[in-house]
Amino acid sequence: MSHHHSGPNVGFPRGDARLDLTDLYAFPKPGDTRKLILIMNVYPSFSLIPPGLTTPEPFAAEAVYEFKIDTDGDAFANGKQTATLRRVEGTQAAGIGDEGRVMIEAGLVSTDREALVTEAADHRFFAGWRSDPFFFDPIGALNDFHFDGKDNFVDKDVCSIALELPSSALGGRQFGVWARTVDRTNGTWIQADRGARPAQSIFLTGDAREAYLATEPADDARYIPVFAHSLEHTGGYSPFDAQRIAATLLPDIMHFDPTRPASYPSNGRALTDDVLDQFLSILTNGKVKTDGVGPHQDLLAEFPYLGPPHMAAAERLGARDH
Repeated sequence: MSHHHSGPNVGFPRGDARLDLTDLYAFPKPGDTRKLILIMNVYPSFSLIPPGLTTPEPFAAEAVYEFKIDTDGDAFANGKQTATLRRVEGTQAAGIGDEGRVMIEAGLVSTDREALVTEAADHRFFAGWRSDPFFFDPIGALNDFHFDGKDNFVDKDVCSIALELPSSALGGRQFGVWARTVDRTNGTWIQADRGARPAQSIFLTGDAREAYLATEPADDARYIPVFAHSLEHTGGYSPFDAQRIAATLLPDIMHFDPTRPASYPSNGRALTDDVLDQFLSILTNGKVKTDGVGPHQDLLAEFPYLGPPHMAAAERLGARDH
């Protein structure tokens, strides 16, 4: 999916940092396996290349942020800022737009350190700034995978959308999930970003990145040769092995059985899963197995589980003005 190498030298989707997916998480609610948690993080608050803050607005007003759910395995989805949570089902779920049954309307977006949670029936919803739970040494990755164990994200923020819902609402069994952002700035709905598995869209798509982000997981087989070419280059794989490994990474969907503990890449993704160590091993054909960075210590025990943002709203606005 998207990545944390974001910046003008890489390019935000449609040139807008607010449309940039960074991570997707799916795990059972701690202490209550009848419910599950979905978290989508978007909008890196800090650009890596060149370094600097992006913009202070948490979400794009003309955009839609979607969790896409596949329950039958066909890789198709079936003043103050406020957010509306909609549920879209059936053939309508495969389209683009803002239709669907309203589950939560006018939920407050958290622009400061307090987590404003909206509850409706058996759903809980959060949208706003949070401490970025992603951990990685991207400078080491850019330095030919020579890591010094410095976590670039330990003091960074991200915009999060967190949803708690009954497992039965999604069938109570394994499903596939991915996230996407859809933009309507110019009057037409356009898919800006999509994905589920971390780091793939930045390291493996090459010149096909824009086309890849605009397509659906059901069409991902066409990108196996693209991924394989990248794996040959970064990991020294043989053409046969590169094709084989690439095929295991696509379609770009995260599978999750809410009756089992989350553990990436086999079942969903917990906030503490070291996904980049796993990806580095694939990318380098086992030559590099860790960046020496571990999970953050500011995670919460309760919903929305992500720690408070490092920068208050006034600081964020002041940083923009200067």
